[in-house]
Amino acid sequence: MPDPVVLFFILGVIAALIRSDLKIPGILYESLSIFLLLAIGLKGGVALSKHQPGELLVPITIVLAAATLVPIIGFAIARYVGQYDRANAGALAAHYGSVSVVTFAVASSFLMRQAVEAEDYMSVFLVILEIPGLLIGVALARMGASQTRWLPLIHEILTGKSIMLLVGGLIIGYVCGEEGAASITPLFFGLFKGLLAIFLLEMGLVTAGRVGDLKRSGIFLVSFGVIMPLLGATIGLLTALGLGLSVGGSTLLATLFASASYIAAPAAVRMAVPEANPSLSIGASLGVTFPFNITIGIPLYYAASQWLIGGQS
Repeated sequence: MPDPVVLFFILGVIAALIRSDLKIPGILYESLSIFLLLAIGLKGGVALSKHQPGELLVPITIVLAAATLVPIIGFAIARYVGQYDRANAGALAAHYGSVSVVTFAVASSFLMRQAVEAEDYMSVFLVILEIPGLLIGVALARMGASQTRWLPLIHEILTGKSIMLLVGGLIIGYVCGEEGAASITPLFFGLFKGLLAIFLLEMGLVTAGRVGDLKRSGIFLVSFGVIMPLLGATIGLLTALGLGLSVGGSTLLATLFASASYIAAPAAVRMAVPEANPSLSIGASLGVTFPFNITIGIPLYYAASQWLIGGQS
């Protein structure tokens, strides 16, 4: 049986393509995005509170090191295969070097339906992977340029909505612990999947609106939007194997490496690389990679995790 949250996304796509007047109020979309970011941060913080300080230092370092490969590979493909200029290749690299919170949430929902457990600290990886890929992509885009204002850019990234809510939720969850967070668990954990479904309905409407950008961009951008998540997932799976993660944890790490940002990255790239065409990077990340991941990619990464990780046990 398909996951209901994915069907909500498909409903949104269909509604947009047949020109239905279905719309999600902007204030509701913003509210849902705040809820999802806080809920994921809180879950990671509660999980982190169960571990000794420094216990996750080595896994975090390894994951960060492996994740740097994704924007570098993305830049090389866009620059030398797609023949994009440095600005647009770097913008694409930044979007694919960062991660998608919503894709991670869908993967978590998928594992719940499969009754598969994952390491409780996977949300910590989500938080730390938001930032480095953005900085690497921007650095590749601005290489050789002296006018880049790095301090304002770093400030913009660190104080953006996604990072503030994820890190804030992580800290609150860590400080309160499982017992302290029990009073808000029914809201943030109990209602998570239902509110995610409504959010994905809106994402379906938005994704269908990017079809025009893809038509104008040609076959390369569509191919890039499928190849990059597959390459990223492969790196994620090999990293998970090296860390000894479970099948569930490996699926989530592969999903993180395969995902592309369409919330934090556009704002950072708009500030740092204003000459880049946003329809290329957003069209690929939201119009191709996001729907690919939540319909085909996540089940594929789960099956690969079962074969690679499950076969080792």
